[in-house]
Amino acid sequence: MLKLLRLKTDLITAATKQLCNMSSVPQVEHFAETLINLKRKVEQTSNAVEEKPDAKRICTEMERVKRKKVALVLAYSGQGYLGLQRNPNQKTIEEDLLVALKKANAINDEIFKQPQLIQFQRAARTDKGVSALRQVISLKLPEETKVDDINEHLPEQIRVIAIRRVTKGFNSKSSCDGRTYSYMLPTFALAPPDVAAPTIDYRISKETLDKVNDIIGQFKGTHNFHNFTKPTDPSAIRYMLSLHCSEPRVTDGMEFTTIYVRGQSFMLHQIRKMVGLAIAIARGLASIDTIKKAYDAEKLDIPIAPALGLVLEEPHYDRYNTRYGSDGIHEPLDWTQYNSDVEQFKAKYILPSIVATEVQQRSMLEWLETLPVHSFDVRTTHVHEQEDCEEEEEDDDDDEEGEEEVRSSRVANVTKPPRMMGGLAALEEAAKIVEAGTVDLDTLARVASDAKDKKAVKDSTATEVVKNSTETISR
Repeated sequence: MLKLLRLKTDLITAATKQLCNMSSVPQVEHFAETLINLKRKVEQTSNAVEEKPDAKRICTEMERVKRKKVALVLAYSGQGYLGLQRNPNQKTIEEDLLVALKKANAINDEIFKQPQLIQFQRAARTDKGVSALRQVISLKLPEETKVDDINEHLPEQIRVIAIRRVTKGFNSKSSCDGRTYSYMLPTFALAPPDVAAPTIDYRISKETLDKVNDIIGQFKGTHNFHNFTKPTDPSAIRYMLSLHCSEPRVTDGMEFTTIYVRGQSFMLHQIRKMVGLAIAIARGLASIDTIKKAYDAEKLDIPIAPALGLVLEEPHYDRYNTRYGSDGIHEPLDWTQYNSDVEQFKAKYILPSIVATEVQQRSMLEWLETLPVHSFDVRTTHVHEQEDCEEEEEDDDDDEEGEEEVRSSRVANVTKPPRMMGGLAALEEAAKIVEAGTVDLDTLARVASDAKDKKAVKDSTATEVVKNSTETISR
């Protein structure tokens, strides 16, 4: 074992020194080939080292189990959970899913601790209390894994709807070209100003519903949504494909409607701020021109609607379906055949949770009382920016795309030419590609050849980046 550790250390040291002194593409290509050969040597040495039987079994189990890349469709109620994404010592949807996969013998202890070993990736993040009807997780599972095998070990408010084979390069987040969210709210929130103190007995008129659809229709198209996200977001251009408000329905004596929004991607708080402004306009507290003003003006004072009622309806994969859905090998990622199961789950676990919480906690009523405080004009203080930051810490929403999506798609699709960049940035880019486990020599050479700033390359921070990359290769 000591011999193996020394060999790994020597590999990291040698690789770091070599990459820091490279100056041409051929040198980088030769370096990458050398690393791969050294990796094989490490693996051969590892096999020769005597280990305990249990350790050997864990290391070789992934090689023995034949795994295929799949899209796993998940429905869940977010009530009682601190979000989808796994966090240490927190109750999350992913934690319960991984526990169920382990109990179903679809993953072992090692993968349970490091899901990235099977390329585990969610299509969109949902946060505290937010539910989803067709969340998509991409991962590698044993061929024989069945939906019922997993559901047997899941709580009732989390259900696997379907498992479908996908291409090796499929990534549920970077392959996604659109998402649909819904926001369920009591109709009294949309009552016009001439209605005195609307209560749970309020019933929306067709005229008011048509007006709401006209309001949210102003969000359709490509716009700069900088006023609908956190102040520090660097890029806020987003494309909204469709928006509509559904017919109302009465549940437990209270009338509700649902606003559906489909867009290419969304930013933190975007949907809740869009809903917040739409409510303010419907109630006569702001004019419909405020929406267009929000696209062009300085930072406006726009409130964030409560998190209750936000649901991820479905990620969309139109480009993937066009390319692979009819190739005779892969099925399109379309879940229409499961609509009945999804609607039953929604009616049993998601809608009652939203209604009961609204009735008990009155979150919308309390929020409506704060609306008159907002000016819906250019901000004169940083008070509301502080509120945004507090909201962000307490209850994030949507899928937080932006730069994170760009970075993830660049790593997932390493055949795309990376952008030109300075020395340290180029090394960081190479590190991401290496860590993704998809070492492409041409791409790696092209990225590293952009490291023209010798001072940056030899910087200690750059050396640390290279060290992390070579550690990944040597494992």
